[in-house]
Amino acid sequence: MGKFQSSKLFDGYSTCFRQWKAVGTHCRFLHGYAVSFRVWFEGDLDERNWVFDFGGMKRAKYKISGMAPKDFFTHLLDHTTIIAEDDPYLEEFKQLDADSIIQLRILPATGCERFAEYLHTIINDFLRKETDGRVRAIKVEVYEHERNSASYKEI
Repeated sequence: MGKFQSSKLFDGYSTCFRQWKAVGTHCRFLHGYAVSFRVWFEGDLDERNWVFDFGGMKRAKYKISGMAPKDFFTHLLDHTTIIAEDDPYLEEFKQLDADSIIQLRILPATGCERFAEYLHTIINDFLRKETDGRVRAIKVEVYEHERNSASYKEI
């Protein structure tokens, strides 16, 4: 018996970050991309014959960090600066945020691979509640732009 899957692209985010451990490459500097990400949903069909409502992130009953999921993604990624929690200049970035120079978001780690893992975890927690366990995210792929992407997939 087959499984049903669908996917949705979330795009339009301008995100700045740096990978401070990328010594010897330009990625150690602050840099930005037109970030987007695609989520692959898997599960049983609902009464409408859908795996997951493509507009379901806007009309969700449950929230992520107190926000509708789509609003959370905007809060996290749109015109923000993402810094790893172990960045040696974290305090300086916090001061820039306090001075309204940047909109700081602190994550466990930076880079497309880690963004994909982070989003996968957040989205799966949301889907478990929103669909009573009927749907899960099996893969999240994060794009820096049309040529570079990285993904996190359940195994």
